[in-house]
Order: sequence, then C-alpha cells, then structure tokens
Amino acid sequence: MRVIIRENPREVSEYIADYIISRIKSFRPTEDQPFVLGLPTGSSPEIIYKNLVQRFRAGDISFKNVVTFNMDEYVGLPRDHPESYHSFMYKHFFSHVDIPPQNINILNGNAHDLAAECASFESRIAAYGGIELFLGGVGPDGHIAFNEPGSSLSSQTRVKTLAYDTILANSRFFDNDINQVPRMALTVGIQTIMDAREVVIVATGHHKAIAVQQGLEGGVNHMCTLSSLQLHQHPLIVCDRDSTLELKVKTVRYFESIEQAGTDARTQGPPLVYRSKTYMSASMGITQQPSPATTPKKVPKDLRINTEFNRAMDDEELTPDSMSSRMVDSAISGIDTTLKGDLIFDRMGARVATN
Repeated sequence: MRVIIRENPREVSEYIADYIISRIKSFRPTEDQPFVLGLPTGSSPEIIYKNLVQRFRAGDISFKNVVTFNMDEYVGLPRDHPESYHSFMYKHFFSHVDIPPQNINILNGNAHDLAAECASFESRIAAYGGIELFLGGVGPDGHIAFNEPGSSLSSQTRVKTLAYDTILANSRFFDNDINQVPRMALTVGIQTIMDAREVVIVATGHHKAIAVQQGLEGGVNHMCTLSSLQLHQHPLIVCDRDSTLELKVKTVRYFESIEQAGTDARTQGPPLVYRSKTYMSASMGITQQPSPATTPKKVPKDLRINTEFNRAMDDEELTPDSMSSRMVDSAISGIDTTLKGDLIFDRMGARVATN
C-alpha cells in the first residue's frame, strides 16, 4: 500500500494529475497500444480533471491514444441530464481534451437490457487487455464506485441499488431533493477494479476520515469496500490532512517517512509494459488479442455477469479449532481418570513441586 499525504484538496489533485500524466508518458501509448484509464465522477475528482485539462492546454500531455472506462452511471437518467455521468465527464473533461469519441466508454443506464450492457462493458475492457490505471474516489462509508457496504468482493460490472446514505449525499446535486436521485446505478464491481494493473484513490475532507481509517488500518471487509485494495498489488491512496484524522499517529508518520526518505510513489508503481496476453475476466471466455479494432459492440443477450462470491475454501477451513479445550493436560496425564469422580479438580496442583 502506498499512501501520499498532502495538506489540502488542491495539492492532492495536483499530485494525482501529475501522477497520471507521468504514467501515460512512461507508457508511450500508440493507436494500436493505447493507455487504458478508468475514471470516476463526483466532487473529489473534479479538481483533478481541471488540472489535467490545464496540462493538456499547456501542451504537457495528449489523450489521443488514451482509452477511458468510467466507473458508473445512474439507471434511468437521460444522458443529457445535467447530473448524468455522461454530462459530467463531457462538461469537466472530455470536451476539453483531444481524446477521440470512440475511445470513451461509459455505461448506458438507459439500455433495454441492463445485464447485457454490463456484460458488454466487461467484454470491452477485456478486448483492450484490461485497465492499466483505475482512478477512483471513496464515499464516507468506505464504498468505491457504487459498491456499497455489503457488496461482494468478487463482483463485476452490474446493476446496484444505492444505499440511503449515498442517495442522501448525492441529493446535493439534485436541489437537495432525495426524491430526484435515482435509486439504482450501473457500476463496475470490486473484482473489475482489482483486475486493473494499478488503482489510485483520492480521499479529501474530514468526512472521509473514518473510511480512510477502516480502509487502511482495518481488516479486509465487504462493509468497507475500500479495504479490498489491501489485497491489490499496486494501490495508491492520496489523502489530504483532514482525511487522515482518524488514522493512528504512527500510521501517518510511517507513510510520511517513506516519502521523506526520497521514495516517490512514481518510483514504486508497476512497470508500464503493454499486456501482450489477453486479459481474462472471471466470467468471460474471450480469446482474441487486445486491440481497439476487436472491441465488441454487442454481446448476446443471454450473457450475464456472475456476481456470486467464489467460495474456494471448504466449510471445514472456516471453522475455528476449539478442540484444545478437550485435550488432557500433559503435566497431569493419567490423573484425570483417577479423579474423574471428583466434583472439583484443582489443575494448579500440577504446578506444585513434589519432594
């Protein structure tokens, strides 16, 4: 786990924008081998997009050979609705950079068959060889994308019912009227995010402090889906000072000391080598080599995403060993049988030395 701490949201956003640009440049993407980038929406990444647009206008970066996959989209909200994630992305990012329209992939929340749309999304990711870097935010309850507390850690792109807390938090974008907020959304799953070569999470504000603490210091738990990144090979969390308020002092000092020692997060990331082997999603059987030209436009309607938890372990392995309470104390072996009829047996006698 790599954690970078900055003083405020502006510094966090600048760091992440610079990080993404450095990864794209190091990758040296081409039309045939694009850099595949997963993107979020929401207030946290909004400043990041502003920084990326500014760097593009300054000539520091091009997105011509970048392919994007957005994390989620509301169900039933028209694409041209001001609060749809289609509108958000074009308003804050896509309309201001040189990314080709055919390289943009956003879930269609108005599809006739939502399950087939989710399956198609996973197929398109697979056709490009998987996602190189997935940028995401985190909710106050620790959810990433729309993977609410209780989501399966082996889930893939699917339809998800939104939790009340999420609806309440998003009501600020709908004139503070929770009745206007959609109740369902399409979202990438935890496994979809975990399959990315690298995951970068932005966390800003004191209201994210508990989520950050549970995600970093707590155990892996489906009630805090951020914690699943503890199992990822290359996670990076960039926080502002307020979002670290619930962390232990030694945790904060540990991550700060790593950076102070001269180890920048950009030197710790995975090697940026284009995947020559086809990325295989858990529920897909795709065999074609990754190429933008081979991206499937449609999939059979009977194709479904398996969101059931993969129970690889036997039930016996999940049962704690409580047999120790039945074992005979080796120090008094043989005496148990002799004193079997006694109502009270002082085992401390085993520790009394005999002359």
